[in-house]
Amino acid sequence: MCLAVPGRVLEIEERDATRMAKVDFGGVVKDVCLEYVPDMKVGDYAIVHVGFALQRLDEESAKQTLELFENLGVLEEEFGDAWGRAARDAGTERPAGTGLPPLEGAEKEARS
Repeated sequence: MCLAVPGRVLEIEERDATRMAKVDFGGVVKDVCLEYVPDMKVGDYAIVHVGFALQRLDEESAKQTLELFENLGVLEEEFGDAWGRAARDAGTERPAGTGLPPLEGAEKEARS
């Protein structure tokens, strides 16, 4: 299933004449093209589909949607956690070095 998922812009850079961003989707960080929404700034939330930011989204709506997607298991389905799933299926712990990066500050509080 392919979803449009809200994410928060962490950093923006120009790559090969294309405006790109690192976007955080509830702990999963991906590269996203900002060409369709050129006025995005660091800290803004966007709806992202197949690597392209499609529109800006307010923070409250973005967090509610991410929480709903997480509760439904959609984020894992969309972004995958192959290591975690394999470890869970095998009844063991995730191999060292395969975890998601730790969250900091507001992101950590938002997920707890």
